[in-house]
Amino acid sequence: MGFQSLPFPKFPTFFIVLFSLLLSFNTSKSQNLLRRGSSLSVEDASDVLSSPDKTFTCGFYGLGQNAYWFSIWFTNSKERSVVWMANRDRPVNGHGSKVTLRRNGAMVLTDVDDSVIWMTNTTSTSAYRAELLDTGNLVLTNADGKILWQSFDYPTDTLLPNQLFTKSTQLISRLGKGNYASGYFMSYFDNDNVLRLMYDGPDISSVYWPNPDYDVWQNGRTSYNSSRIAFLDETGSFLSSDKWQFRAFDVGFGIKRRLTMDYDGNLRLYSLNNLTGSWMISWQAIMEQCKVHGICGRNGICVSTPEPKCSCPPGYEVTEPDNWNKGCKPKFNRSCSNSQQLKFIEVQKVDFYGFDLHYSKATSMESCKKLCLDDCQCEAFSYRLNGEGLCYTKSALFNGYRSPTFPGSIYLKFPVSVEASEPDSLNGSNPVCQESIIMMGSPSMYDTTGKRVRWIYMYWFALAIGAIEVIFLLLEWALNHPITAKVDVYSFGVVILEMVKGIRLSNWVIEDGEEQESKLTRYTRCRGSKITHEVGTETPCYPVAGAERGWGNGFGMWTGNGVPALLSSL
Repeated sequence: MGFQSLPFPKFPTFFIVLFSLLLSFNTSKSQNLLRRGSSLSVEDASDVLSSPDKTFTCGFYGLGQNAYWFSIWFTNSKERSVVWMANRDRPVNGHGSKVTLRRNGAMVLTDVDDSVIWMTNTTSTSAYRAELLDTGNLVLTNADGKILWQSFDYPTDTLLPNQLFTKSTQLISRLGKGNYASGYFMSYFDNDNVLRLMYDGPDISSVYWPNPDYDVWQNGRTSYNSSRIAFLDETGSFLSSDKWQFRAFDVGFGIKRRLTMDYDGNLRLYSLNNLTGSWMISWQAIMEQCKVHGICGRNGICVSTPEPKCSCPPGYEVTEPDNWNKGCKPKFNRSCSNSQQLKFIEVQKVDFYGFDLHYSKATSMESCKKLCLDDCQCEAFSYRLNGEGLCYTKSALFNGYRSPTFPGSIYLKFPVSVEASEPDSLNGSNPVCQESIIMMGSPSMYDTTGKRVRWIYMYWFALAIGAIEVIFLLLEWALNHPITAKVDVYSFGVVILEMVKGIRLSNWVIEDGEEQESKLTRYTRCRGSKITHEVGTETPCYPVAGAERGWGNGFGMWTGNGVPALLSSL
């Protein structure tokens, strides 16, 4: 029974599907909603969610060498200003990573190896879609629009207008410029219901705002309201339950704002200039930056020039020049031996906050010095010349700063053998760490060259099959042969044969000085004619006679009959 011939032209289904898939790669995927079962891919920059008014964008933000975060940022800011991140301490690979709203209701961020990096607590819920609101809030809602989860409940380092700040939330700075990992500075509600700023470093934790030298009332706060809630409105006015409040100097509607815990330890309110796309500081918590604790690390001294600079005291050197979080290290070895002779070196207008071993009033300089000499744990003492004779002996040197208004000096304890003298000046360097190059996770996980090459081969392979198939169909049409389903299958087999043998069927060869068809071309043309016209097998089609009939036997995928067996089976 013969095959029914089909009218030409008609492209094969395979080629149409392939062409559609290739076109889909360039389709823009910017959208307002992500529905259940859908995902956003890290490999497509247009695969994002946008707020209806286009103020905010949600998608993958890349930085450094192949590090990406699922984030929310201001769309029109000059430098992309990120306001929220999912698991900021674990960026994902730039290939194969995605965020998916699964059918079980959970929004899940997965890396290239399908490991779960972050997910919402909405598993087994009726979460129907994810949506980015005009406020910058990413929400998961059910079919009725009820919010089941929202990014506003999990801030990173930024508070946006209309976003509540509560006792269960914190603003944590990033680690440094170009490094979005969790840093050492935070804003939070303390157990006494007061909103505070704290340095929470690898060695110490220290509250530095409001002024730790004053009590709650002296700082204009109250500890009696246990609701612990704060709020920034659209005009730039901030109000906290501990009675702390402030207003932006450009207070009013129509300005995009953000309150950010910066990596230098200061809490700042920013206003966006719509014309330039740049940010302007409209309020900040601390006017003298050197009052921020931990900014220069252990033993380091912050100097206002007026910009903050970090310096080491005499007898100390920088631990890591590019990282002031590590502070300074002594050039000498401390010993509690009674035989070791000690001396003190004065550094004027300098103090180190906290870590007081002893505190006393109306004490003479000599008495204060003796207290430190007699205590092996004492590294220095602070003496204030304000008429009260205040003496503080120090067990550690943290939070150092130099201020022209400080009414005293720090006296550092050294072995007599150490060559150190009172410095004429403290010439510091910038405390901000150099921009980091981010590469996290297993190195092999981020080696995507091989994966990219394999995909390129796959794309070219698919294109080659489609193109050669069309060529065969056009050839048959030119020879006035009808196009049958059998020819379509046959042509696919020839394509595979070409790729394995590395021989083009359309090749012509020069034999005895004359241009002739190649042996393989003659064979395939003969077989194609037999298939098309339903000719029997009484006249075999071998590329050559005799001993050369089995030239295809070298390929394990074929039978002993060689190429004829393969094509005959097709």
